[in-house]
Parts: sequence; structure tokens; C-alpha cells
Amino acid sequence: QVHLVESGGGLVQAGGSLRLSCAASGINFNINAMGWYRQAPGKQRELVASIISGGNTNYADSVKGRFTISRDRAKNSLDLQMNSLKPEDTGVYLCNLVHVYFGKDYNYWGQGTQVTVSS
Repeated sequence: QVHLVESGGGLVQAGGSLRLSCAASGINFNINAMGWYRQAPGKQRELVASIISGGNTNYADSVKGRFTISRDRAKNSLDLQMNSLKPEDTGVYLCNLVHVYFGKDYNYWGQGTQVTVSS
């Protein structure tokens, strides 16, 4: 059974930094992509950053230049370094893993970690 466990969230002042980590276990298949999503109160869940198996990364426009996603294949872990944080970065950050099998996407999610940025 796949488990994704996030850590590293917390309360930080605007301009500060946090590093989120996601530990994946129970993986016995190829990982096609991993990413971080954000769920803010009253808003739809949005993609913050993702990384595919080839190493290419993708970022939401709002975080480009401030956030960096990285993956450790050997440890099946995913990190998100967040710098120059803004109050609008506040939300629950969820780790996502995608496995494609016979053309169908299988998505796995962690429980999330709260990030709160104070102004």
C-alpha cells in the first residue's frame, strides 16, 4: 500500500523560508511524476510544482523563482524549498504521486502539511 507522508510545514513570517518533504513508501512500480499541490481556504486545489520521471520541472507562475522542487529517486522522497514566502502562499500542501499503467493515471495523495505565512 502506498503511503505519502509530508513534513516541514509551519508558521513563518513573510519573506521567510520553509522546506517541505514528502516520504513515499510501499512503492513497487515506476513513478511517472510527483508534485506538490496547495489547498487554500475557499479555493480550489492548485498545482504548485511538479517533476516528471525525466527530471523536467513545472511551476505555477505565482511561485516561479521562489520555490524549487527536487526528488531523490533512491529514497523515493520529494522536497519543496520555499523562499521569499508570501501570505498568499498559505495553505495545506499536499504531496502527489502519479503512476501511469496501461494509459490510465493512478494518483496517490498524502494527508498534507499546513503552511501559514504571516504578514
